[in-house]
Amino acid sequence: MNITKIISSVFFIPRAKIIASYHHSALEIQRDQLNRLVSYAKNTEIGKQYDFANIKKYGDFSKKVPLHSYEDIFPSIKRMMDGEKNVLWPSTVRWFAKSSGTTNDKSKFIPVSKEGLIHCHYAGGRDCIALYLRNNPQSRIFSGKGLILGGSLKKSDFSKRYLSGDLSAVMIKNMPFLANHVRVPCKKIALMDEWEAKLEAICNSVIDKNVTNLSGVPSWFLVLIKKILTKTGKSYLTDIWPNLEVFFHGGISFEPYVEQYKTLIPSPDMHYMETYNASEGFFGIQNDPDDPSMLLMTDYGIFYEFIPLEQLNRPDPEIVSLEGVELNRNYATVISTNSGLWRYIIGDTIKFTSKNPYKFLITGRTKHFINAFGEELMVHNADKAMVKACRQTDAVIRDYTAAPVYMSSESNGCHQWIIEFERKPDSINYFTECLDSALKEANSDYEAKRYKNMTLSMPKIVIARENLFHDWLEEKNKLGGQHKVPRLSNDRRYIDELLNLNSE
Repeated sequence: MNITKIISSVFFIPRAKIIASYHHSALEIQRDQLNRLVSYAKNTEIGKQYDFANIKKYGDFSKKVPLHSYEDIFPSIKRMMDGEKNVLWPSTVRWFAKSSGTTNDKSKFIPVSKEGLIHCHYAGGRDCIALYLRNNPQSRIFSGKGLILGGSLKKSDFSKRYLSGDLSAVMIKNMPFLANHVRVPCKKIALMDEWEAKLEAICNSVIDKNVTNLSGVPSWFLVLIKKILTKTGKSYLTDIWPNLEVFFHGGISFEPYVEQYKTLIPSPDMHYMETYNASEGFFGIQNDPDDPSMLLMTDYGIFYEFIPLEQLNRPDPEIVSLEGVELNRNYATVISTNSGLWRYIIGDTIKFTSKNPYKFLITGRTKHFINAFGEELMVHNADKAMVKACRQTDAVIRDYTAAPVYMSSESNGCHQWIIEFERKPDSINYFTECLDSALKEANSDYEAKRYKNMTLSMPKIVIARENLFHDWLEEKNKLGGQHKVPRLSNDRRYIDELLNLNSE
């Protein structure tokens, strides 16, 4: 008997049918989400400040409520962490997801309300399963366990009243009983703080389990997978878990890691499904295995707005609701949520690939790009180019980052890349040529600046020593969880730190 079919028919297929309605009702759903949010929060401090009680439509909302950065709302968040109620959200907020975006020294504490946890983050996890089962009706995912690799929790830096940590840790800590029954490792191990000890404990506790699915950040999961293979002496993960069938991944682009996963999990029945679950909310799920775009989840208690990226830093930028977005245009995302974020600029950039239904790709971060010479290089351009260069040279990467080398009186500017290879190319010069060519193909602005080396010269590549990025993150106490390496930066802060560490 396939127990997954029974569970699916009762708990997941009905929800998959509701998600299908996004094709024709997304705008109506979004209007309803906005009305519910402002109505529920009208008696909070922020609700009274901006007259939520008299907001009847989007035009009222956009006129009355200003855009907010984290710095704008941190004083309110600090008060919430000290136990105050009805500041940004009516219910008491007991959890704060610690987020630093990538490797910033200054952490952000994002409120996660009970409503946000249940109706947004957990709803997203449920819908991942629902869409996966819709696409794979013969699945036996519930015949075994799901291995989740998350972060840790500790007392907040600002308040000893509440715990804070990665969103993944907040979710594991509060996970319902039934979900815990189909998940490994146990909470005690899953929430361990010391990364290396945690990996060892996870290995020892899950090797003999029947794991059917994985959930986590691709780069960190690779570290765990290789540790498990070393400990068992096996070559492939399917030798250990023959029933493994799906990896729900997010946090960073999967593109640079695809080939490594296919090598370590050489099963034609293995599936990969991208999710977009940030500290601020659960935003998207890949609903079609043949399309890398993700479906915008419109009924999780989040109201979306978008700022064209080129207008982001203007004093009065154009801002549109979902109804006004254009395809293939880069937008900075603005959200209002059921955890008390109001017109909050989250720092991610996306572009829509479809309006029926609304689907999108993550293109990068508002602070992580290179535009020192007008090339407007985004993370998704860099990831695609890196994948192509690796395929052309039979190379495999672990991690990379890039930054500009500024013009001088003697030379043009260029981009400097520091790359840690799993398998180095035979010729770094040929790899550089392939990367440069792929970047030109992915980004016409970069191609124009590279024309006859008039503005940009050929990229410069530095080969990183083994474990450079690991050691760099360890120095910053950023190992594991949802921490990630910044792929691109418009200044040299990150890359100079790495270069110094590389030379030690």
